[in-house]
Amino acid sequence: MTSGKLRVVVTRRLPEPVETRLRELFDVDLNLDDAPMSREQLADAMRRADVLVPTVTDRIDQRLLAQAGPDLKLIANYGAGVDHIDVETARQRGILVSNTPGVLTEDTADMTMALILAVPRRLKEGLRLIENDEWAGWSPTGLTGRRITGKRLGILGMGRIGQAVARRARAFGMQIHYHNRRRLHRSIEESLEATWWESLDQMLARMDVISVNCPHTPATYHLLSARRLKLLKPTAYIVNTSRGEVIDEAALARMLRAGELAGAGLDVFEREPEVNPELKGLDNVILLPHMGSNTIEGRIEMGEKVIINIKTFADGHRPPDLVVPSML
Repeated sequence: MTSGKLRVVVTRRLPEPVETRLRELFDVDLNLDDAPMSREQLADAMRRADVLVPTVTDRIDQRLLAQAGPDLKLIANYGAGVDHIDVETARQRGILVSNTPGVLTEDTADMTMALILAVPRRLKEGLRLIENDEWAGWSPTGLTGRRITGKRLGILGMGRIGQAVARRARAFGMQIHYHNRRRLHRSIEESLEATWWESLDQMLARMDVISVNCPHTPATYHLLSARRLKLLKPTAYIVNTSRGEVIDEAALARMLRAGELAGAGLDVFEREPEVNPELKGLDNVILLPHMGSNTIEGRIEMGEKVIINIKTFADGHRPPDLVVPSML
């Protein structure tokens, strides 16, 4: 610690207002070139920091935590998801973990709804026709898509983002269904006009669109397995703006190529930044580079949450967004 200030190491470039405020409050090492840290660089950062500010690109596992220095007491994650951090091991070593819940809800829900609209309406193919000067003019049967009004939307994970997706989808006339670890309070169900399915299998078999909005945990890894994907109707679409590991990506790619599913909109992938090549080049698949929450407003709000968590910790109090293993 220098001059009484916490030593904070930030692993990636953050919006300028966030970096400036961090420097005002703490003794901060910034990553000005924005290159992801190697394992060795991350280990070095953890040896010299009082507080580490990582992102989803930093996998902080048991082996890395074993190399942490004695002064590291808080990992203030820049992001809501913490599946890249071994939270239980961190806690055992006396290291708290915080995150940034809530601020990305509306942005991620917007992107989810954009994909729900874009894939059935074949926007990717339409854009390509225009860009390649291949459009011959309006046709009664040209690029015929599918209407989403009146269709059944099955939401997998009805937390903040899932509920925000439901509100948007209702405005487009979709019927809302969901599967969740726990059933929502009746008042929330009524406000969303949502139908709960205790059985994920039964829900999948009846839906026109599936939206994946649950976090990645050991319990949700390949929750949409090859077996479950085969329960979907061949006219169904899948949209995933949560985590790629929730879906068996190889099985999904095989089914899309075989015409066993109508299409997919994917903003996340199982082995990011690697994208399964079998998903590429398909007209009925839209692939985005994990940009669902990427608005400047959202990124700044994430940084503000990180700062509040660190400042609260520095003042000797529990960070407001503390993550504990029982939450996962």
